[in-house]
Amino acid sequence: MFTVALIGPDGSGKTTVGRRLREQLPIPAQYLYMGVNPQASTHLLPTTRLAQKLRRALGRQRDAGGPREKSRAVENAHKPLPRRILKSVKSSLSLSNRLAEEWYRQMVAWHHLRRRHVVIFDRHFFPDYYAYDIAGEATRSLTQRIHGFVLNHLYPRPDVIIFLDAPAEVLFARKGEGTVELLEQRRGDYLQMQDLVKHFEVVDASRDVDAVVQDVSQRILRFYEAQGGPPR
Repeated sequence: MFTVALIGPDGSGKTTVGRRLREQLPIPAQYLYMGVNPQASTHLLPTTRLAQKLRRALGRQRDAGGPREKSRAVENAHKPLPRRILKSVKSSLSLSNRLAEEWYRQMVAWHHLRRRHVVIFDRHFFPDYYAYDIAGEATRSLTQRIHGFVLNHLYPRPDVIIFLDAPAEVLFARKGEGTVELLEQRRGDYLQMQDLVKHFEVVDASRDVDAVVQDVSQRILRFYEAQGGPPR
């Protein structure tokens, strides 16, 4: 079978659409969260669970759905040397666990593919980190460059990417997270990848969720039939 990644800024409806597709598609389908928010994931390594418990114990902010804002990612360059060294050690450990977590989720996807299921990804690491760790600025850290290399050259990409698009003002009104400016920036980040994936679809996510699910379902079924599946 094949994989389909639903991408888009917060508020675009990825989780709602993905879960409804699992139930409504007339072909076997599995839903798999492929973001960094542990509260949204049904598959986590024990090391990731431990790291999240430590973050909560220290009162640290939980991970959001995707990578940090670009402005926050470069703040550490001006810290004192001892703090930069400590930060480097923590970043290396975090990178190791992140890569392990990403490959673990990919193995879960391979398991479902072997069972002849279409795998519906809610987010995906490649598009989520593309603008940050792959096509980011020259100020990328070493760990970002390593992560970007793995995602760009080694990590499997989805067979189909469906970008759930809506105006930033609509997205902000739905969830009230981030800012309109940041949401608009994320829209641009995702659109950068249109030429990198052979099957990149843009769906109007400002509509009623029933219409969005129907639209996405039809696109998936067309791809299924193009791959040799029987007409549905």
